[in-house]
Amino acid sequence: MLRRHRHAARLTLEQLAEASGVSARTLSDMERGRSKGPQHRTVTALAGALGLTDADRKQLVELAREGRLRDHWDRPTGLCELPRSVDDFTGRAAGLAWISELLGAGNASVVLITGSAGLGKTTLAVRAAHTLRPDFPKGVLFLDLFGMSPQPLAADDALGMLLRALGTAEQQIPRDVAGRASLYRSLLRDRHVLIVLDNAASEEQVRPLLPGGGAGKALVTSRRLLAGLEGVRRLGLGSLPLVEATELLTGILKDRGASDDGSAVSQLAQMCGGLPLALRIAGNRLVSRPGWNAADLAARMTNEERRLDQLSAGDLRIATAFGLSYEQLADAPRRVFRRLALVPGHNFDAALAAVVGGTSIEGAWDALDELVDLGLLQDSTSGRYRFHDLVRLFARDRLQQEEPAADRDAFTETMTSWLLRMATTAGRWFEPGYGDPGHAGPDTTGLSSPEEADRWLRVNADNWLGALRHGASIGRYAAVLDCAESMDWFSDRWMHAPHWYEVFTLGAEAAAALGDPARQAVLLNMLAWVHLLPRDDPETTLRYTAQATELATRGGATAQVALALHHAGGALRRLGRLDEAIASETRAAEIHKKNGDIDRYCHSLGALGTCLRDAGHHARALEQYLDLLALLDDDRSGATPSVAAVIRPIALARVGECLGLLGDRAEAITKLTEAISLMEQVQLPVPQARSLETLAAMLAEEERTGESRHAYARAAEVYQAVGDAEASTRCHELANAAP
Repeated sequence: MLRRHRHAARLTLEQLAEASGVSARTLSDMERGRSKGPQHRTVTALAGALGLTDADRKQLVELAREGRLRDHWDRPTGLCELPRSVDDFTGRAAGLAWISELLGAGNASVVLITGSAGLGKTTLAVRAAHTLRPDFPKGVLFLDLFGMSPQPLAADDALGMLLRALGTAEQQIPRDVAGRASLYRSLLRDRHVLIVLDNAASEEQVRPLLPGGGAGKALVTSRRLLAGLEGVRRLGLGSLPLVEATELLTGILKDRGASDDGSAVSQLAQMCGGLPLALRIAGNRLVSRPGWNAADLAARMTNEERRLDQLSAGDLRIATAFGLSYEQLADAPRRVFRRLALVPGHNFDAALAAVVGGTSIEGAWDALDELVDLGLLQDSTSGRYRFHDLVRLFARDRLQQEEPAADRDAFTETMTSWLLRMATTAGRWFEPGYGDPGHAGPDTTGLSSPEEADRWLRVNADNWLGALRHGASIGRYAAVLDCAESMDWFSDRWMHAPHWYEVFTLGAEAAAALGDPARQAVLLNMLAWVHLLPRDDPETTLRYTAQATELATRGGATAQVALALHHAGGALRRLGRLDEAIASETRAAEIHKKNGDIDRYCHSLGALGTCLRDAGHHARALEQYLDLLALLDDDRSGATPSVAAVIRPIALARVGECLGLLGDRAEAITKLTEAISLMEQVQLPVPQARSLETLAAMLAEEERTGESRHAYARAAEVYQAVGDAEASTRCHELANAAP
């Protein structure tokens, strides 16, 4: 009963003895049940010291008279008390419900909450503990294990504090850890007590503090994953979604007088990256400064160089929270951590971490594991890692503070060179006649097939593009030109990627800086392609082909003259100038054939067929496509198999289109279906989406309504994936249209 009183909650056993005049020994005997019927004057002295009301005083006297006082005084009050829960707690509803279910009605003995600094692990644990109080009538205890301090709380000291809080007299507490842990588990076995162990440092520290089964349960928080703990249920916290982050910030600001624009609050929440601690700091700064508004603070935080400085309020600093984790690292992981701030993209793998960190791949794995364990990096099942935006800024700050400028420049140069070599090697895999580019060097291992090269280029696009920009900015023109030029054939496989204009522009500028008109023509032809297909700007395509033709002619590069004619033919066709388009594509095909470039010759033949189709010469166009397919299927033609694999499904789809225009829809549907399947295999989403839309229309004409709707729906999905929202909406509406 005594622990229910507010005043009692503030008194230790010694303080109660001093306030009441009753000896600590007598109080200890009462607490342990040795004195079940204390004298009346002792009980009234205690009641006076506790400041009990008349009703509570009467109840205490009656309990003492009946010898049941021990049943209502389970532990000395004021030890390991649970902190208060914040009133504006927001979000984490699913996690809170999960914890409550497992530790309340569920059969879990231990729940572990993990996550990086600032995610609100302690706040969530305290909230959950307050929610669970009714399920633990024997009490809820809270103990900070100081896991991020230079000297975390030792297990024996922690056990001593918990045993005292559970009512164990000092002289009954064993001296050794094993004895204390055994007594602790025995006490928890039959008591419905919840132990909140906050900020655990390691498995070794927290393992002796866990219940051994029975009524007692534990809720543990830690920045580390504590992967060695067995038999625990785990909850890994992530950043709050923007909606919940905005809601939390709005809740913090609700009682201040200033009016804050909703969009500014949302922007501020986004800059805080969904970290509850950052949101709390930003909110507290605004609450303490009524003359500010959210837009003012958001404007200050726009500058990334000063964002961490702005996330400071009193003794709360987001950088301090990150710093506690950073201080836990050994020198090698610290070095890798801060140098990873140089990576230009959003994520990276161990190979890039090894290059940036100046270590072996094995050393990189060890460092990355340590950084993930401490929550300083986030990993994924694909083997890639990324920073939280604010942690990246902290890493950048550590880099600037701890590494000389000359060293930072050297690291950046090393990383840039490696990324450009890797990208160039990967791109060359798709260039006909280039051969296996694996001889580029030992540091380009992992690119031993076109499939590996394709994947590397896609997942590392932000990184090698950043390296391309940096290389151009410091005058590494030869490496930039090689990299941009190597993307020629690969860009056909990923034509909807948004960065080709920048890639080929940087390459053209590098060629101009090197005074190489022939290679400049190559890049201008690539830019002509960008405006012909991804951008659908035929007028600009014609301007680039004119420049490419002039430079190629000057440099004697007939292959680039033919390629300019090919791109010009596509632009002229889109502009409706079909006779000119046919003439241009015919001339391009002739030059490619004369040069022995069968791959480019096949491209021109396919384009010529499309010009004939658009001009209404459907039978001639069909014949052209069938001849092209025969050429592609002829092993003696000289066509590169990888190039043929890309051209074949497009030519097959064109055969289907021509058959449909000639009235043979049944066979057209068969060809289109086959072509779409091949396009999916070789990852050609743009032509796949267009062919799906054509197929859906034909199926509708054949009154095959269900199949038509399915094809439209699939086309909508693929269009959405390549970023063509207008086409996706169109196909989605057709898929849902009434029959």
